[in-house]
Amino acid sequence: MVETVAEAEPPATVSAPAVTAAPVPVAQSVAPEKPLRPKAEARLYGSRTLGQWIKRVVLLALGAVAAAGILVLAARGVTTLPGVPEFLERYPGEYHLPETAESGFPWWAQWTHFLNIFLMVLIIRSGYQGRTQQKPPAFWTPKRGGKKISINLWLHQSLDILWLVNGLIFVVLLVASGRWVRIVPTSWEAFPNALSALLQYMTLDWPVETGWVNYNSLQQLMYFLVVFIAAPLAAITGARLSEFWPKNAKTLNRIYPVEVARAIHFPTMLFFVLFILIHVFLVFSTGALRNLNHMFSGTDVVNWVGFWLFAAAIAITVAGWYAARPLVLAPIAKLFGQVSSR
Repeated sequence: MVETVAEAEPPATVSAPAVTAAPVPVAQSVAPEKPLRPKAEARLYGSRTLGQWIKRVVLLALGAVAAAGILVLAARGVTTLPGVPEFLERYPGEYHLPETAESGFPWWAQWTHFLNIFLMVLIIRSGYQGRTQQKPPAFWTPKRGGKKISINLWLHQSLDILWLVNGLIFVVLLVASGRWVRIVPTSWEAFPNALSALLQYMTLDWPVETGWVNYNSLQQLMYFLVVFIAAPLAAITGARLSEFWPKNAKTLNRIYPVEVARAIHFPTMLFFVLFILIHVFLVFSTGALRNLNHMFSGTDVVNWVGFWLFAAAIAITVAGWYAARPLVLAPIAKLFGQVSSR
């Protein structure tokens, strides 16, 4: 029997469930990125930024404190050595002045002292600017013609002249009044007494302050150094560096080279800065009210008069510091020459 082979029917197609495609999300609008601003460069104050200056000052302060601690300990150790206590007893830190020496501070000493503060601060500021400023804000030229200089250098040299006049007045009155014995050593005892006073300062067992009548010998030597050595050095070297110096005097310039003046002038300025810092520190730490009354009110009492006069002097000095700008200086400089932007 012939088997009938039924044609195989194609298998039923199983329909897969319809898959609904997920809708394609519409692309969100992306805001264009803003161009990055270039990072502003840190402002320089001299050769360093403010942060670098702060870091440097902090490190110097910490180093100064550590050095001071070491010096105090070393000085206290020196006072225990054989013979040192006897030396301190023999030389207490000062010697007796001649009987003709007058006590106190006359009015002219008070005024020249204030003017010295005011002028010295501005001289140091303008001198530093003239040394470090690469692009001066303005220039000054003499009326009769001459080399054009920066307005900061003009200010520096003008202040130098006023400072020298003030110092000359002080020295003349100092000699004429006989008060020169207050700051000029009149005995060789000044030197061992100065060493004794220095050792007492270093041990923090400071000598008794009697500035109204007599300075201790260390103070006397320092004031002598400032008035009769450092100030003339600053004047002589400053004159050599100024535009008033004759440039064509070949013999004079060979004898006194400008390099020598430059090598002395800047360290002399640093000496004045150091002296001022130490001087102000000792004024406030050895009886501030009495010391301020000595030089600002001419009295030997303890009250606040001298302090407020000192505060007024500092306020005037700070005002002068901020007023020493081209906007204020230009009209004054025009009275003596021509001012230009370049």
